Amino acid sequence: MAPFVCSHLLSTLLAIVGVSASLNAPRATWPNGPFVTSGRWIQDAAGSSITYVGVNWPGSISMIPEGLQYQSIESIVSKIKSLGMNAVRLTYATEMIDQYYDNGETDISIQKAFNDALGQEAGSAAYDKIIANNPSFNERTTRLQVFDAVAAECAKQQIYVHLDNHISKAGWCCSPLDGNSWWGDEFFDLGNWTRGLSFMANRGKSWSSLLSMSLRNELRPPLSNFTLATSSYNWETWYTHVKEGTEAIHTANADTLIFLSGLTSDQDLSPVVNGTDLTPGSAVFNRDDFSGYANKLVLELHAYDNIIGPGPSNCTAVQKNLFDAGFKALTDDAKNQFPIVLTEFGLQQNATAAQDPYIACLLDYISSRNAGWMIWQLGGSYYIREGIQDFDEPWGLLNHDWTDWRSSNFVNDSLTPAVTKTFTVSNTPDPNASGSSSAGTSNDKSLGTGLKSILNSGFLHVAPFGVSMAILFY
Repeated sequence: MAPFVCSHLLSTLLAIVGVSASLNAPRATWPNGPFVTSGRWIQDAAGSSITYVGVNWPGSISMIPEGLQYQSIESIVSKIKSLGMNAVRLTYATEMIDQYYDNGETDISIQKAFNDALGQEAGSAAYDKIIANNPSFNERTTRLQVFDAVAAECAKQQIYVHLDNHISKAGWCCSPLDGNSWWGDEFFDLGNWTRGLSFMANRGKSWSSLLSMSLRNELRPPLSNFTLATSSYNWETWYTHVKEGTEAIHTANADTLIFLSGLTSDQDLSPVVNGTDLTPGSAVFNRDDFSGYANKLVLELHAYDNIIGPGPSNCTAVQKNLFDAGFKALTDDAKNQFPIVLTEFGLQQNATAAQDPYIACLLDYISSRNAGWMIWQLGGSYYIREGIQDFDEPWGLLNHDWTDWRSSNFVNDSLTPAVTKTFTVSNTPDPNASGSSSAGTSNDKSLGTGLKSILNSGFLHVAPFGVSMAILFY
């Protein structure tokens, strides 16, 4: 605990004399890992506190990181770096590893992958553009080698890679009807999942930029399988499989941090933070169940109260929701204190994005507490999404061809100031305070928040149904 105490003492002394301490200061030897956790902080090998601030870069739809037909990997990573960020959440699908094993432990070339996804003509055109932008690739380059190249460029530009198991069967995520929702769902095979985690953790040993991995993105009720949903979708099952997943990663790669996501499409981790029963059982979250790597666990949450309409504009209510969902883990009041990262939130990048009150509330809350965050998402288009080739992404920070910011006002007036504020420890509010003593008294609720509230007390913990069905309309 000594490094933890010293770190806080140093920050306090700097604040007293009016100097800002940075959570993103240059390291003697980047990245100075492996990272561990201590209380609410992630720490490097020297005991200095680390906060993740970054973006999502999808690689789980076509099983190749997006945007390479428009820009080089170097250019895309440079865009992240230009925002002052230090991390990227790189998503992948378990199906990529399944295909590796089905193909005699040989990965598929990107040339074949594009032909399979887009058809011969469009696939060849996309491949030719990717080769032109990334001349180190050729007809023998595989999908996994593209992930290797992204990780190498991130290391070169000193960007931490957080590897996210986003989905089992590759495609757009997330719907409660897509067969990827929960362990035992149509495509979500438990054995393939743990095998995929082990495989990627082992491959990531050669990536100096890989500091952390997730267990799974947005766990949700498997509504296409009513029997599974009613019998299995609960905290007790969650805990059983979380222990299996963390063991798979840690056994393969003991250096990585492991991010735990919750229920309700990762909008609830309250039983973990509060130490209450993992229902329907009576067990509680216990760090002793993660022997030898309890100091490798980090929590992650998502915030999407704006998914089917404007988010709530009452900041007190927004902050209370975040605190109750899991950000209490940053405080001394938590039964189980953890670092926590908001790994997904976002909005349409348009002329009014910089004035969006909900996102302003989120950014203010997490940055003022020096909590980690990663916005959804970086790119302005997908190779293919839901059957539409060259699909435009209105929530992408970058425009369609990944050349410039889609909303420069949002980037300049909202995003980059939040990056700076998150990394700065000086005259901040007490991070142990929820800032929510009067929260929840306003009637100002969005359609998304209202739907979640209405459904919250019903059958099958149905708030996830509301959230997941909302995502169906996005």
